[in-house]
Amino acid sequence: MTKQEILLSAKEQRTQEVLGYQINIDNYTLAIEQIGISDDPDLADFKNKLIELLKTEKIEQKKTQIILTVVEQQLQNM
Repeated sequence: MTKQEILLSAKEQRTQEVLGYQINIDNYTLAIEQIGISDDPDLADFKNKLIELLKTEKIEQKKTQIILTVVEQQLQNM
């Protein structure tokens, strides 16, 4: 495998990761809103867990986006 092929594969993988994080971010955001609407005290712990997961997903998405940008830069320089 050439460096370009590896970078192209890495670009695809990172693009999929960013999308995966975004799907989770959207799901967690909507779930938090739904729990807020229902105001069910039994779901308070779950809501708090979702809030933490949402924070984590946003941070991980940012990290992956940085790596994706670097991979894209390397491909442009080839």
